[in-house]
Amino acid sequence: MFRSGSTRVGLTAVSNLSRASASVQAQAPRLPLPPVSPQTSFARPSTLISSRSPFSTRFVRTISSTSTRAAAPPDSSDASSSSSSSNSSNLNSSFYFSSNGTHPRRPTAPDWHSMAEQEISKYLCQTHDRVFDCNRAWAAEQTAKDPNFFKHLAEGQNPEYLWIGCSDSRIPAEQITGLQAGDAFVHRNIANLVCNTDLNVMSVITYAVQHLQVKHIVVCGHYGCGGVKAAMTPKDMGLLNPWLRNIRDVYRLHEKELDSIADEDARYNRLVELNVLEQCRNVIKTASVQQSYAENKFPIVHGWVFGFHDGLLKDLKFDHQKVLKDIQKVYNLTG
Repeated sequence: MFRSGSTRVGLTAVSNLSRASASVQAQAPRLPLPPVSPQTSFARPSTLISSRSPFSTRFVRTISSTSTRAAAPPDSSDASSSSSSSNSSNLNSSFYFSSNGTHPRRPTAPDWHSMAEQEISKYLCQTHDRVFDCNRAWAAEQTAKDPNFFKHLAEGQNPEYLWIGCSDSRIPAEQITGLQAGDAFVHRNIANLVCNTDLNVMSVITYAVQHLQVKHIVVCGHYGCGGVKAAMTPKDMGLLNPWLRNIRDVYRLHEKELDSIADEDARYNRLVELNVLEQCRNVIKTASVQQSYAENKFPIVHGWVFGFHDGLLKDLKFDHQKVLKDIQKVYNLTG
């Protein structure tokens, strides 16, 4: 619980930061996007960038040119603004691009302790505006490729897949699978867990199966999962303890197999896989999945794992029918 004095101090700080942010934002010119014509080329600057990425060649070229201008050295006569201009130009140019200035990259957070309050405010404005710049570029790109894209999108959704994945920011479902908008109904949480006491994921499964009638349910984990790693660490995680206990229970269920793996990284990766398989079982235990499968022969449940080392998905070959048959000895909810 916050003390009233602390609350007032916090609100004052937020108010000051908001005013500073608004002031900087008002002074900074926005980067205009060039008009889009049907002849505009959206060739990808790199094979590693999705064709649906907001960083199309046009968008990269637009920001690259403005960033180059912003990164120019300040006038030597204005020595007092040299440091500030250098820092802001670095934020402008390095935020979007790799060292050669041609390929978009994930932004690297600056050293907050070495930045003035105004520089922090400017950085926050830039990271906020970046999303809208990318959104406008993406919308323009979709319209150029298909003038009726958003008309069809507004007509409703009929996804084939329910995707239950990890909240990790590096594995967005659509990008790593090549799926389009409307193809997947997505739910994500820490370590891609399916807990029967979690009304969020239970509601998602029920809606996806009963109303959207998805044909596939994918539980997708990933190697290097921080949630799984935390569960293997003998440490009090505070509020995360009840959530991580579900992963520790997976370890307990497969303790003999996991303890027999001498290499720690291999044991860690195997726990990632076993966690995915256990969550697939939890999906099959739900009434909506069992009843829909009995009537329609779908959805089918799948367990996959994503690898950062090569960007590929590994199919764990989860046997839906066999597991369903075994589970219904105790968890039969079709009656």
